[in-house]
Amino acid sequence: MSSGLKNKLREIRVASNSMTQQQLATLVGVSRQTIISIESGRYSPSLELAIKISEALDYDLQQLFWLAKD
Repeated sequence: MSSGLKNKLREIRVASNSMTQQQLATLVGVSRQTIISIESGRYSPSLELAIKISEALDYDLQQLFWLAKD
């Protein structure tokens, strides 16, 4: 059984806040490429970064990121 960190980052960033990837990246102190990688599931953010993202989007951490089991 494998597991991985899943997210609704793109959906929430666009729908709830109309924020660009660059705007979010600047707010949380990472590159736009990091945001792209997180959104696509190629990169799992540290807990600190995940919290910064959830605060920047004003969204609950557990609804933004969750651990899924296949």
